[in-house]
Amino acid sequence: MKLKFLIFAMALAAMGQVREAPPPRNVPMTEPGTPMSPEELAGAPAEPKAQSELQLYAAADSAPDDFQWKSRPVVVFADNPDDPAFIEQTKELQLNPRMLVERDVVVITDTDPQADSVWRQRFHPKGFSLVLLDKDGQVKLRKPLPWDVREISRAIDKFPLRRQEIGRAGVQ
Repeated sequence: MKLKFLIFAMALAAMGQVREAPPPRNVPMTEPGTPMSPEELAGAPAEPKAQSELQLYAAADSAPDDFQWKSRPVVVFADNPDDPAFIEQTKELQLNPRMLVERDVVVITDTDPQADSVWRQRFHPKGFSLVLLDKDGQVKLRKPLPWDVREISRAIDKFPLRRQEIGRAGVQ
């Protein structure tokens, strides 16, 4: 009996980690082998469209909790909108937005220290600052100088949550 249990436990361990399957779509069922009519297909929910544009938000219009488990905020702080580092960073982010969209990035800009936004209260920037958060809301990176999209994308690809997403991409 113990030997059978030991073999079962070893076989179970050899299977590796269990991955969560996506929930089944709410599609009307028909008999096996029976094609669905166009009306039945029309009732099936459409697949969500992939977002194609980088989403930009002002700090006053959003809060960190709005993006938790949905997106990776890249927060760009400056003391005024004419800051050369801020201008360079916003241009860099718009050069190749596809790479950021693929990684669920949203960009938050805060150029008004007097407004004392929720973002400033939480991250306490001094002058220009780039803060990169993961989907769990944790700060993963702070930079005092502008970064290009390639550097930001590479940093995101090293995050544990991103590695899980990449690993699941082939399974779904």
